[in-house]
Amino acid sequence: MRCLKPKTSSLPLSLLDVYRELKRKQKQNNAPISECDLTAKERQLIRRIQAVTAEQNENNVTRTATYLDFYLRHREIHWAFLGHMVSRNGGWNMTDLKGELLMRLLSEDERQSFFAFLERGNWLIFQDIYPQFLLYEESKKRGEPLFYLLPWLGVSTFMETIWNHFWRHGDPYTLAIALVINEQSYLEQRVIQHPAFRQTVFQTMEFKLQKLLHLNHILFPYDDGRGGTSLIGQTLHQFESLHERILLGKRLYAILFDDSETLEKIVHWASSHPHTGSRKDYWAHLFNDVCESFPREPYRRRIRDCRIVPGAPRLYSPQLRHAWKNVVHESAEPGDWFTTPHVVRYLVKMEQSVNGEIVDAYCETLEKMELAIIAKNAFFHAR
Repeated sequence: MRCLKPKTSSLPLSLLDVYRELKRKQKQNNAPISECDLTAKERQLIRRIQAVTAEQNENNVTRTATYLDFYLRHREIHWAFLGHMVSRNGGWNMTDLKGELLMRLLSEDERQSFFAFLERGNWLIFQDIYPQFLLYEESKKRGEPLFYLLPWLGVSTFMETIWNHFWRHGDPYTLAIALVINEQSYLEQRVIQHPAFRQTVFQTMEFKLQKLLHLNHILFPYDDGRGGTSLIGQTLHQFESLHERILLGKRLYAILFDDSETLEKIVHWASSHPHTGSRKDYWAHLFNDVCESFPREPYRRRIRDCRIVPGAPRLYSPQLRHAWKNVVHESAEPGDWFTTPHVVRYLVKMEQSVNGEIVDAYCETLEKMELAIIAKNAFFHAR
């Protein structure tokens, strides 16, 4: 992570206590935890949270729906909706690998490797964050904070400090951005820097990831008021940079929550369009979850100004349940990513507004992918 060493005088007063608490924890020698230190009721609660989390962590569709359900029950937990919308994009990226365009651009091994990368990250985030949500929900029911139990759920000590701060002050922004920091830091060694994914995804597919795939476009659909669906969002240009991913999370949060009217439009769209993994969910004029073209016919350009050329078939974008089988995952790698209190600097709110214009960049990416398919076909036919 980029080194952020704020002077405490430069931090808002609301964050000074967080910084001091994290600094104190950094100096502590944490003894190994044991369930012997818990009461029978505490152990029972932890088992129940783990069981519910595992049940909902079946695939991208179940995770995505669970985030939205939680947000609608607890609107103060902003990350739950941010996570829902970003998880939708993860599902669309998964099904793209079995869709019209990428089936023609990537080999079977590349698509399998890329799906494993996306699925592992999606699974890891859910199994780390949903126990936190359930513990918060139980704390609300009992009227007392239970966040001292987070270490027994494998959650970073960073989040124990943050949840206790949220319980006292109720600041939804600080909690949401802290969860962005936590989840991206949690993924850093387990996925982004993992040797297997470094070899099979980033090193072998670096050019395709950056230039062809729209993994880096995060789209937030909403009803445009004229019977169609508009998109806003952001583009990530340095996926391998933890610093850039955290800043992206802050920009995405701003797009969703800085304007209440925009937020309610997106929440309404999400609530009325169950996530299937198909891009038909938001643009049925361009995508269909039933294949309309013949598999072996030469690909011809179909997209013009984000519309299908008259008479051309729509792009195939399957539902997740038809594209990929459920994955049985190995347990998450142990360890706490938290090493320095200076990450608190990321919690300072951005002052500049965020431009969510994304449609032109997204449509340009689709057209570039079409051109890449045509160029690939011409190359192999010329050999």
